[in-house]
Amino acid sequence: MNYKRFLLVAVTTLVTTSLQSVVVVPGMLPAQQVLAQTTEARKAEADRLFNQGIQQIEANQLESALQSWKQALQIYREINDRAGVGDVLNNLGLAYHRLGDSKKAIDFLQQSLPIAKKLGDRAGVGNALNNLGLAYRRLGDFKKAIEYHKQALVIFKELGDRVSLSMILGNLGGSYAKLGDYKKSINVYQQSLVIFQESGDRPSVAGVLTGLGNNYGSLGEHKKAIEMHQRSLAIAKELGHRAGVARALNNLGIDYRYLGYYQKAINLYQESLTIEKQLNNRAGVASTLNNLGNAYYSIGKFKKAIEVFQKSLAIDKELGDRASEGKVLGNLGNAYFGLGEYDKAIRQYQKSLEIAEELEDRASVDNALRNLGNIYSFLEDNDTASEFHKKRIAIAKQLGKQINEATRLQFLGGAYFSQGDYRSAIKFYERSLASAKIIGNRTIVVEALNRLGLAYHSLGDYQKAIRNYQQSLVIAEELGNRISQGNALGNLGVTYDLLEEYKTAIKYYKQHLAIAKETDHIRDEGVVLNNLGYSLFKSGNLAEAEQVLKQGIEIHKSQRGRLKNWDNAKVSIFDEQVRTYLRLQQVLIVQNKTDEALEVAESGRARAFVDLLTSRIDPNNDVSSSTDATIEQIKQIAKIQNTTFVQYSMIGDNFKLGNKQQYKQSQLYIWVIKPTGEVTFRKADLKPLWQKENTTLSELVSTTRKSLGVGDNERSIFDVKVKNSVNEKIQKESLQKLHQLLVKPIADLLPTDPNQRVTFVPQEDLFLVPFPALMDSKGKYLIEQHTILTAPAIQVLELTRSQQQRIKTLPKSSRQNALIVGNPTMPKFNTKYGEPGKQLSSLPGAKREAQAIAPLFNTTALTGDEATETTIKDKLPQAGVIHLATHGLFDGFQGLQSSIALAPSSQDNGLLTASEILDIKLNADLVVLSACNTGRGRITGDGVIGLSRSLFLAGTPSVLVSLWSVPDAPTAELMTDFYQNLYQKNLDKAQALRQAMLKMKEQYPKAPRKWAAFTLIGEAE
Repeated sequence: MNYKRFLLVAVTTLVTTSLQSVVVVPGMLPAQQVLAQTTEARKAEADRLFNQGIQQIEANQLESALQSWKQALQIYREINDRAGVGDVLNNLGLAYHRLGDSKKAIDFLQQSLPIAKKLGDRAGVGNALNNLGLAYRRLGDFKKAIEYHKQALVIFKELGDRVSLSMILGNLGGSYAKLGDYKKSINVYQQSLVIFQESGDRPSVAGVLTGLGNNYGSLGEHKKAIEMHQRSLAIAKELGHRAGVARALNNLGIDYRYLGYYQKAINLYQESLTIEKQLNNRAGVASTLNNLGNAYYSIGKFKKAIEVFQKSLAIDKELGDRASEGKVLGNLGNAYFGLGEYDKAIRQYQKSLEIAEELEDRASVDNALRNLGNIYSFLEDNDTASEFHKKRIAIAKQLGKQINEATRLQFLGGAYFSQGDYRSAIKFYERSLASAKIIGNRTIVVEALNRLGLAYHSLGDYQKAIRNYQQSLVIAEELGNRISQGNALGNLGVTYDLLEEYKTAIKYYKQHLAIAKETDHIRDEGVVLNNLGYSLFKSGNLAEAEQVLKQGIEIHKSQRGRLKNWDNAKVSIFDEQVRTYLRLQQVLIVQNKTDEALEVAESGRARAFVDLLTSRIDPNNDVSSSTDATIEQIKQIAKIQNTTFVQYSMIGDNFKLGNKQQYKQSQLYIWVIKPTGEVTFRKADLKPLWQKENTTLSELVSTTRKSLGVGDNERSIFDVKVKNSVNEKIQKESLQKLHQLLVKPIADLLPTDPNQRVTFVPQEDLFLVPFPALMDSKGKYLIEQHTILTAPAIQVLELTRSQQQRIKTLPKSSRQNALIVGNPTMPKFNTKYGEPGKQLSSLPGAKREAQAIAPLFNTTALTGDEATETTIKDKLPQAGVIHLATHGLFDGFQGLQSSIALAPSSQDNGLLTASEILDIKLNADLVVLSACNTGRGRITGDGVIGLSRSLFLAGTPSVLVSLWSVPDAPTAELMTDFYQNLYQKNLDKAQALRQAMLKMKEQYPKAPRKWAAFTLIGEAE
């Protein structure tokens, strides 16, 4: 006699068979008996294989179980045991379901169903229907899953099987939850709960409570969710069911995280993780690690989040769980984005997208597309971002079975919002809101209201924005969702700021600040302090504004301190933090605290660079405790460098233009610090640029470069043709206009002796200004009046001086060893990701340049095939002077992929990147990059991330780079003159460059593009 046991749960349903022993009596039997005995023996073998498969699947040996059941299926079919065939087909379907192959699972279950019907096995029919529901749920067809569960429910009601009935109700509740119909799901779970409670089935009661908790959480009712999970936890502890304890702890962590109790969530996840590891539940460990990573991400601990996500990812790969792998990759991408590791973030998002497309999971496809669109928007690659957002619109229109209508409509609204189509976004957000209210999903209601507020805000309809934010706030408060409360409060503050109702804005900011502090949301805290400080400043409360902004800077410092020497991360977060430094400068200047404002201006630039350079010079130095430069230190650096510093800060503000507020540049702050210690503050008004001339200082810099014929696309790296012609009229006007803004306000403070040094410390787009070519009203170039250098920050020069002192202690012979490279055999380069590379153009003038310079150092230039990347990298640490005349390729995306073109070999690709240079220890007193755009890179709040920065970090104190693609012949002449001035006339580096420029200017008085590209950064001596 055999019997079936149906375990109707959403994880895996198995049919098991128990057999009585078959006793064989020895002796001769008639032929019919022999045949019967043979059939019975084969059935016994099939039953043995069947039960063996059950044991194997219980031991998680899925492939072995499949083999056992397939052998059993073959025997059952051969002996025409239809009941056995049906049972095996059912279990094969469930095994494939567990392996994630839902299509194969459905195929086997569909074969099982008619057999059960023909046998009149109502319970078997019900079981097959239920299992088909589970398979369709895994496939994402939730409506079909519900249909099958309902059919199964009818059968078990007829049979009066309350145990099976309650289990199917649980499965039906789970499918409603997947469809997003949480109210129906709760209703069904509650019916199931009553039956389990009546039967005293405590484990199943705990399971249903978990389902109820998850539903309440999805509805945003996290307090109710917590109540359910705590009841489930109590039962699991009472039963000694450790897996249930771990699951309940994990679920509690999820709800506390959504409510903003991050540290409590982290503690719960860690407690759950300990149990999952003890139980060797690899899937549970992976899931909990993913949740733990999200909690670390929420409080800005990106490095820790990455570490945890990577552990989760490794387990998902080991288990072959592609769906979980895709979700973790998306989370990992978010953490890399937070750290400023943009290329890594994009790679994770792309892998996540590939998996989502492979699994035909449209909701996950939309999520990956959104992440990719957002990061490319952040990087100002709007064309690429737009392509991803267009795909999102198409996907969101297709979404149906996988998510509820409210979520689908919100996805569509988000896609249109990302495209800047705010009116279409509003239309879909309003429909999402209506749908969410019908299904009772208050989390989506809160989100839809907040998004509507943002869309109206973007259109300049601030009153409608406020109404939506306030409604969102009320519901978020009812739900106890502190994160949503904080978002609504912060958005209300910003909107009232724009309405110039500063007292109201301050009230909301202070409430948001309290939540950010409670939740250890350090990034939010810094942003709120910045906004609060601005409102206090605009309301005239200068003392409190100063205090709040200083608190904001301390928060920023602590955030950077957590990152130690993680340079990319510091650069990324500093892009956000620089606003606070600018705001504080405004507040201090209004109070006439100009010296203190200079200290803030200095501490608000190249911070990550200073930290990293400090640690490179002294690895034992704790950069997290390093101090900013004081006014006395700044004066001392000016004295030691024997230079007059000119430091700029571009200040912006909100102005009402039309019906909405817009952020515009308003003033240029300028400090002049003389070697004598005298510090003077001046400022220039930038408002007339956009009020009267429809431009900005940044646009003026771009216009000037174009007029010189040196815009970013003025010269092809593949055919050496100049694309942009020079416009002498606009060139003169632009150079004079820049001189009027940048130099004229402080011209009387600059040294009258042209041989005395002036070091410009730019900010943002001012790094691209050709300072030597700036022209006064009389038509004189700045290089005619001053010896010019540039620096990313004053404090950097204190550190480059340390580099120079170290190099001076090296043997003189090593310092005179020169590495001269010119026109290597050019490598291939691809201008777009994924496209085949194209060979860079040859530079014959660069070869002549190198060959002309090499005799000055009694050496031979490396050119053509000799100048391979591997060879040059080997020689760099031994060189006292490095001169590279070749193509320079700047990376405006991340900066660290800016590169120097060298000859490729079997060991390299011929592109020496800024990232690779960081790993080389340089001992050269001077590095000259006589190449295109070598002074370019990604402009950030921390300065220019590119080749020059990496060379300083690698150990050199002085770098000569170019701000545009330089013509070959004039550059060869200029460089030859530079070295003759430096080594034969014994001029310092800055004077040597100036004299070489002046000589070239005599030849090309109206073509500064031929001589003004180069800038000396660092030490002049």
